[in-house]
Amino acid sequence: MVKLTNAARPATFEVEAYNERGEMVPTAIAGEHPLTLYLDKREIVTLMTLGHAPEALAIGYLRNQRLVGSIDEIEAVQVDWETDSVAVTRRKPRKGLGRRLQKRTVTTGCGQGTMFGDLMEEIDAIRLPEAARLADAQLFDLIEQVRKHETIYKQAGAVHGCALARTCGPASAEIMMFVEDVGRHNAVDAIAGFMWLQGIDGADKIFYTTGRLTSEMVIKCAQMGIPFLVSRSGLTHMGHQIANKVGLTMLGRASGRHYLVFTGAERLVKTLPQPTAFA
Repeated sequence: MVKLTNAARPATFEVEAYNERGEMVPTAIAGEHPLTLYLDKREIVTLMTLGHAPEALAIGYLRNQRLVGSIDEIEAVQVDWETDSVAVTRRKPRKGLGRRLQKRTVTTGCGQGTMFGDLMEEIDAIRLPEAARLADAQLFDLIEQVRKHETIYKQAGAVHGCALARTCGPASAEIMMFVEDVGRHNAVDAIAGFMWLQGIDGADKIFYTTGRLTSEMVIKCAQMGIPFLVSRSGLTHMGHQIANKVGLTMLGRASGRHYLVFTGAERLVKTLPQPTAFA
């Protein structure tokens, strides 16, 4: 059992703004806070975050960076907003941490993300479940649910959102959790942390993000064992290459009943009548 604080910050703050007529309008804006992550008293990184799920964010970050091998290694996660820090303590120190931290790769993540160690080499060992299938009707239902979901973005803008979902019928899907943060990489890390804390397996899940599908987003989704990655945005060449390598089904520009399948098309099952093409 991991000892956790419950130190969520408010997602939005109200400030005064003036409209085009010079009228003062109370307006919600997104929170943003620095959070320095320490692992066994060693400083790892400072994250700029909404602060809505800091404990899950810290766990997910360490998970996706392969700095912690399992939730069982973690003894406690303590967030202290007076010092803008989160301290993660392991039950037993893990060897090789210093060597892993020596190699840093600055990524295209919002605010410039960082990958530690040789994650690009380690993806060679990842194999996603080949038998997983997703019906187009289930995909459309998920896209519609995300569209209707009450979000911080609708209140204040300035955030990215990620959802973990599962299918629950021939034509339906269920959003299990929806996390927003000032950077999309923070949102996916928080979901990775929640998955560990709640013992959720990714093999039959769908991951949705409002952000673009870059290499680090694909790597994180693959490390979480999720075979389906969906975005309303586009993708990068390296993201495409890695998705092909690990056998991940990647769908981009997904909106309404439109999408493009870039990799793993064999997992997508067409169950709905297709529009007739007219010359």
